[in-house]
Parts: sequence; C-alpha cells; structure tokens
Amino acid sequence: MSAPTKKPSPPTAGARGKARRTLLLRWSAGIATLALLAWLLPFEEISGAITRVPVSAWAFSLPAYLALHLVGATKWRLLLGAAGGGLPWIAAVRCHYYGLFGGTFLPSMVGGEVFRVGLALRLARSPEGVIVGTAAERILDVLSLGAIAGLGVLLLPQALDGPAARVVTFLIACGAVGLVVLILCLPLLGRAPRRLKRLLVRVRRPLRAMAAHPWELSAALTLAIGMQALLVLLNAFLGKACGLDLPFRVWLFAWPLAKLSGLVPLTQGGLGVREAAQAALLAPLGVSAAPAVAAGLAFRAVILVGGLAAGAIGFLLRYFTREPDATA
Repeated sequence: MSAPTKKPSPPTAGARGKARRTLLLRWSAGIATLALLAWLLPFEEISGAITRVPVSAWAFSLPAYLALHLVGATKWRLLLGAAGGGLPWIAAVRCHYYGLFGGTFLPSMVGGEVFRVGLALRLARSPEGVIVGTAAERILDVLSLGAIAGLGVLLLPQALDGPAARVVTFLIACGAVGLVVLILCLPLLGRAPRRLKRLLVRVRRPLRAMAAHPWELSAALTLAIGMQALLVLLNAFLGKACGLDLPFRVWLFAWPLAKLSGLVPLTQGGLGVREAAQAALLAPLGVSAAPAVAAGLAFRAVILVGGLAAGAIGFLLRYFTREPDATA
C-alpha cells in the first residue's frame, strides 16, 4: 500500500501579506510610470488618439485576443503531452485562461504560472511533466519573440539608432547575464540540497520524453511564432485605429522588444514599461512618443479586459473539466 501524497501546506499569513505588498508596489509603480508619461507627453494627444478608436475596433480586438490565447493553450498542452503531462484540451484552456487572469492582476515574477500550473498539477497525469512542459513553453515564447524581433531588425536596420539601440542592448545584456548565471550554477548541482537533487531526478524522465518528441517541439515553436506574429498584427491594427499608420515591419521590430522589456519585474505586467519602451523603439523611425504610447495603452486596455474575461471563462470551464476526487 502506497503512502498518501503529502498535500502542500497553505500559505502563511506572512506570505500572503508579502504577496499583497508586492502586488500593491507593482501596481503603484506602473501607475506612477503612466502618470510620468502623461506629464512628460501631451496628454491631450494621448487621450485623443485612444478615444479615436472606434467601438467596432474594440469589439473585434477583445475576441481576437482571447481566441489567440486558445492557440497558446494548445501549444502549452502539446508540450505537456510531449513531457508526459497528459492534460485534456478543455482542461488546458481552463488552466491557461486562469493563468492569463493571474498574470494580469496578481503578483508573480513569471506571470500567472502560480494559477496555471497550480491547477494543472491537480488535473494532469504527471506533475513533473507539467513543470517541464511549462518551462519549455516559456523558453519557446522568448525564442519566438526574439525571432520576430530579429526579423524586424533585418527589415529595419536603421531602427538600431539612439534609444532603440540602448533598449536592444539592455535586453541582449539581460539574456547574456542570465545565460552566464545558468552556466555558472551548473557545477553547483552536485552540491545541491537533497530535496533539489530528488527534484532533478524526477524531472529527468519528462525531459527525456520531450527529447524523444522533436515533432511536437517543432509544432509548438511554430505555434509560438505564429501566435506572437498575430499579436503583433493585432497591435498594429489598434495602432492604426489610434492614428499610427506604420508598415507592419515596423511593428515586427518594436512590439516584441517592448514586450520583452515588460518581463522586467518592476511593475505589474510591465504596466508603463512596455508603453515607454515602445515609444523609445519607434522614436528613431520618426514616430512621436504620444501616439506610440497611446497605441500601447490601447493594447493594454485589451489585456486588462481580456484578463478579466479569461478569468470568467476559466471559472465557467470548471463545469466541463473533471477534477480528481479528494477522498480517493
């Protein structure tokens, strides 16, 4: 008879208080950043560009945003399956939409993974497969953003001047530092705590399973690039509605880099940081800062409303997914 699985202990009051303080600080920092942008830039021009967006554009953008995240859920499930996670598609959509809500409104350095992975661990066949598949998905997402931005750089070599060059250099430096830290930490695994060693042994099997499914990995990378490219197209659509009519290759360059800059955990979901980075990246191309920030805020509105809608959809999908019996 196997021993019962130990349930994770609930978060302490101190941990909950720290999470609330982190959430408050990040939202405050994001709002302060937006207030600084509104003070430095012509506020009337920003608000006028946003109010210029027709209702039909908003009505199209929100369903399109949620539909694109169905692609994200499919990509995530594909990687979980390759790693042995075994999650039904409707359950993957539920988890993914919960994660979209959590990444928008709750404190987490890696977005809504606490929500998404926490629920998936209860529904999937293999917890280790969920962890390995989710980590692989994050890596593929960053690679897809880098690939799209690289294409934009090739199409717009003159974009790497002035502030844009500093933003790109900063992002490349962050990636290089992260890679160096990872390489330096590898020799320390032999002296890792016993609990960490046990975890590494447990994830060895899903890693080998994923390596044995190159077609699934290739399909997931294709979906990741396609999804990010369509998000660029949606951002360009909203930008044009704000009066910012730019060639698509310009958005291929600016939007992925702005999104990557928002991964720096300074504000909630990169609030204010992504908009400022987008303005800095578009400045060398002769785009004034106010409409660039307005286009970013229009997409931010879709993210916020989409996060709320995703949370509601995830809640409703609980009636279509079967959870394990707690008494079993």
